[in-house]
Amino acid sequence: MVTNLEQKTAKAFPEKKNNLSVTRFLVLVVLCLQNSVFTVLRRYSQGVLKEKYSKYEVLLFGEIFKMVFSACIILMQDDRQRTLLRHVIFLLSSARKMFMLSLIYGMMNILSYVALKNVSAGVFTICAQLKILTTATFSAIMLNRKYSATKWRALLTLIAGVLLFSEPVWNQKDVLKTSLRTDEGGDLVLGVASVLAEVTLSGFASIYFEKVIKTDMTNKNLNIWERNIQLALGSLPVYIAFILADGGGEAGYLGGWSIVTVILGLLGSAGGLLVALSIKYGDSILKTLATTGAIVLSSGLDHYLLNGPMTAVMVLSGFVVIMAIFNYSLDGGVPVPSMMSDSVSKKLDGDKTSQAMVDEEVNVGHMSD
Repeated sequence: MVTNLEQKTAKAFPEKKNNLSVTRFLVLVVLCLQNSVFTVLRRYSQGVLKEKYSKYEVLLFGEIFKMVFSACIILMQDDRQRTLLRHVIFLLSSARKMFMLSLIYGMMNILSYVALKNVSAGVFTICAQLKILTTATFSAIMLNRKYSATKWRALLTLIAGVLLFSEPVWNQKDVLKTSLRTDEGGDLVLGVASVLAEVTLSGFASIYFEKVIKTDMTNKNLNIWERNIQLALGSLPVYIAFILADGGGEAGYLGGWSIVTVILGLLGSAGGLLVALSIKYGDSILKTLATTGAIVLSSGLDHYLLNGPMTAVMVLSGFVVIMAIFNYSLDGGVPVPSMMSDSVSKKLDGDKTSQAMVDEEVNVGHMSD
């Protein structure tokens, strides 16, 4: 459903709207490709090469690289003539909301760890698809977005398609047995509760980040690169704590690293930057669609490169996922938060009035001729 604001935007700034659509499309495509390559390379690293590096060290490396890359972009673009030290102090002093988001991500990692200790990969995969619905629900609640029945239907179809596409995971003969994990003292209720809490926090975190980026008037001059630095600064203590608690994993501190591990860290860092850009130029739901589409693409790459599973059910459900993504994307424009509508609408109305006055003068000139 296209809102009045979107209609005004399209009429007032057609070229700007087209450029934004192209940018949004490119960011989402690159995000989908990044997710796919990252997934396949991670499977190659751990499933084929059997590398024993600490995943928390890889995450920490990715955050450091993301922070350094963002700092370089800021230094090249910054025209405010601030010293690096003053800039860092300013970012730290205004990073309260980003630090809160970092803590949420840390909690999500803990919940994922608890969940995978108590339920099978199949149960985890099924429950994890609820991220799509939790993201849409928090978007409606926190940003007052209105989604048409077509979009809700597309999201439900997308979830069904992904669940069917995950058939090789959850259709194992021992899925029920492994989900109970009785031999390891696991608790199915605790595992399911953990994964449900994790997907709820995931939906909240996505919308919270989007809200901060698009509606935070307190620090409205902060760009997406500065927000990434704030988020990275908040994440560093979390990952360092995980590394210390894990003791560096099986290989010890900084053990088991290879060129593949470094590439994984760089790809993970790129994913964080692309997620931020996808939210800036689109919204959290479109970001979720891109990452969901990556499941299909990565499975295709996994099948052809690493002899991964590919069944008739997966092929058909892959088409269902793709059609659901197109169904959602082609149903009007990106919903606009109503909290932003009034100010933007007034600006558009003013521009429309000015344009009408110009058109009237031109018409009068033609009549006098």
